[in-house]
Amino acid sequence: MAKYIIAHDVGTSNNKAVLVDVEGGVHGRSVSPYQIKYPKPGWAEQDPEDWWKAMTLTTKQLMAETGVSPADILCVVNASQLIGIVPMDDAGVALRPGIIWLDSRAPEEARWVMNKFLGPTVFAAIAGASITGKDGIPKLLWLKKNEPDIYKRMKYFLDVSGYLNYRCTGKMLMTWSNASAFGLDLKKKTWLESIFKYVGFDIKKLPPLVRSTDKIGGLTKEAAAQMGLLEGTPVMGGAGDIQAAAVGSGAMGEGDGHISMGTSAWVGVVTRKTPTGKSGVVSTQSADPGKALLLGQMELAGGCLKWLGEEMCRLEKADPAMANIFGFMDSKVEQVPAGSDYLIFMPWMYGERAPVADAFIRGGFVNMVPEHTREHMIKAVYEGVAYNLRWIIEVIEKQFKFPLPTLRVIGGGALGHPWMQILADVTGKRIEPVRNPQEAGAVGAAMTAAVGLGIYKDFESLKNVVSSDIGFEPRAANREIYDFLYPLYKELYTDLKGFYTRINKERCEQV
Repeated sequence: MAKYIIAHDVGTSNNKAVLVDVEGGVHGRSVSPYQIKYPKPGWAEQDPEDWWKAMTLTTKQLMAETGVSPADILCVVNASQLIGIVPMDDAGVALRPGIIWLDSRAPEEARWVMNKFLGPTVFAAIAGASITGKDGIPKLLWLKKNEPDIYKRMKYFLDVSGYLNYRCTGKMLMTWSNASAFGLDLKKKTWLESIFKYVGFDIKKLPPLVRSTDKIGGLTKEAAAQMGLLEGTPVMGGAGDIQAAAVGSGAMGEGDGHISMGTSAWVGVVTRKTPTGKSGVVSTQSADPGKALLLGQMELAGGCLKWLGEEMCRLEKADPAMANIFGFMDSKVEQVPAGSDYLIFMPWMYGERAPVADAFIRGGFVNMVPEHTREHMIKAVYEGVAYNLRWIIEVIEKQFKFPLPTLRVIGGGALGHPWMQILADVTGKRIEPVRNPQEAGAVGAAMTAAVGLGIYKDFESLKNVVSSDIGFEPRAANREIYDFLYPLYKELYTDLKGFYTRINKERCEQV
């Protein structure tokens, strides 16, 4: 009996194929990179053919390296970067390079859309957050305005996942979870056609929708040959990378929460309710067809640590004997008392999304004195990220009424146990890193497929399948200092918001 799932984690810089068993175990992985092109300031594009080549190459490599028979593959599924746009013609040909999530070409269209709803303040009250030139609808309107011939010839627009599923099966579709990044009615599970009509986008160009758990077809003869698999191997709907990672946390029961700690970070909660977003926390469609995913995302988390390693630990990083710069920083963190001797770091180096949506704020150290060392600065960065996550958790608990006593953690940051302990101490929550935290996206996609195949009756069954081997409890000895510093951290935003707007507004609007 077939017993493995090939799950593709289709990221911004590479595609990772992972061989996953039906119990969430990882048995092999293969990675293939591809390029991002920046043809103009603010633009970010990729060649859809590069995604497909990476998918076929990694599948073949994975099969060769693991020695698994194609007959042992239950299905193929992918979790992809969200908000990609690939215009497709009637013949199934991509009409231009894919516009990816990183692209911010449509600020004028974003302002125009919000003004159609009486301005950014009213729009944010309705949608939960304002939109920018990075968002899906503004970029679709940019396409209509600036490339009218492509817009006219476009049968459907697909995202990254939809394009790859098309190459696998010959069917142009989009999953509910991926569509929610553009505009999905979370109650009816249909496109928000009234919104698209209101802003002037032809609703006939919206692709048909499927669930993440649906079998959308089988591998075509051509696709199977390129991937080294059997023709007809089932292809499942899959999900956006964020929704798949949420499944990979195992926190899929009503009101369960998780934290993702990668370059960026987010706090996510699944619910049968369909809440309206607020305070930078947005409501999207979960991979579970019956639930929404509340999501509060901060722009930089692990990215702040990467900056630390590159800029403050240059000598150590350049040392050939230094195997892991993050392990080095972890060791330094444990030498500094909680609170970093009242040094506070603001992690808003790229602006912020949640709990405040503000493109102008920036990072920095506050309350520095000569006695502070590099080690204090390192620990302050770890703590600053934790303060911001505590703020997002506070919004979810108070404004959405979801208590979060325990949080599963996924992403590369979950490998750093000192950081996990700081996160527990700052938030006052039990923190549970999952097994294989860096593979949460692929494992989550595989487990979504497993539910669709009937191997598990529902998503809530996955909590004990995707397990955690260790937990971190908040230490009472550190509660007082963090309860003192946390509200001061929040005050920094209020106190400095005007300053950052004045110093950065003109520069940001020129990008």
